[in-house]
Amino acid sequence: MKPGQIALVVALAAALVAPFVAYPVFLMTALCFALFAGAFNLLLGYAGLMSFGHAMFFGMAAYFFGHVVKAWGLPPELGLLAGVLGAAALGLVTGALAIRRQGIYFAMITLAFAQMVYFLCVQMPFTHGEDGLQGIDRRALLGGLIPITDDRHLYYVVLAIFLFGYFCIYRFIHSPFGQVLKAIRDNEPRAVSLGYEADRYKLLAFVLSAALSGLAGATKAMVLQFATLTDVSASQSGEVVLMALVGGLGTITGPIVGAFIIITMQNYLASFGEFVLVIQGAIFVVIVMAFRKGLVGEIADWWKSRRKAG
Repeated sequence: MKPGQIALVVALAAALVAPFVAYPVFLMTALCFALFAGAFNLLLGYAGLMSFGHAMFFGMAAYFFGHVVKAWGLPPELGLLAGVLGAAALGLVTGALAIRRQGIYFAMITLAFAQMVYFLCVQMPFTHGEDGLQGIDRRALLGGLIPITDDRHLYYVVLAIFLFGYFCIYRFIHSPFGQVLKAIRDNEPRAVSLGYEADRYKLLAFVLSAALSGLAGATKAMVLQFATLTDVSASQSGEVVLMALVGGLGTITGPIVGAFIIITMQNYLASFGEFVLVIQGAIFVVIVMAFRKGLVGEIADWWKSRRKAG
């Protein structure tokens, strides 16, 4: 077996036994944010589009899931579907307007949309404003076949959702569509000269990223049983950027590593209160200065140079 295949088998084995070693809710939260960071990385790392408002897809999907399950009494599968479709629809509207601009202008349009969504969430009745949606029921999946009231049972459901989402990201990246995205990222005028409609590809990448972010947000609401304004806040958008940068933009596993690092810090450094942000900022500065390509990116470059030297 190749080293990459061995690493994949080891990672899957570790994921299967993880809930017997670590707190399942912590693991599930980290998996949700890892999928969120991976969806963001699809947009920035491979399409070269910087979004400052990606939390609107993550948070609105959480609200959609909570409302469908709690207010309408529908199964969680439909709640997840509502979250994905709602986030994709929001991504289509936002992306159709944002892709008309490039660079910082694109980023600021996404930020403006995210702020509008945030204030709508403060006002709209179904979000319950500052109180948020609390006490979302954990109902059994597949008509009662898969009970998820137990954290360990739910962990394997979340793991399956995460693997499905990341498989989609992997296939997108390693398809002709993904190669065109990379070409547009590296040299858009040349890609256009070759006959590719850059705006169409960028819009599709934006919608796919929004949909996968929605899947992560809806899954997070299923795990933690609440959806709040924090989920759609600007700080949440900044956090996912940090996760992707720490792990390594333009890498498959980088966002996963970055998400687990940030969530672990938040979980185990909570006793430091507001100083957690200071610690996060210091680590971010060190990584940006010392690991320009993120942790995974730098390790991958070191491994390639080592193999060439050998």
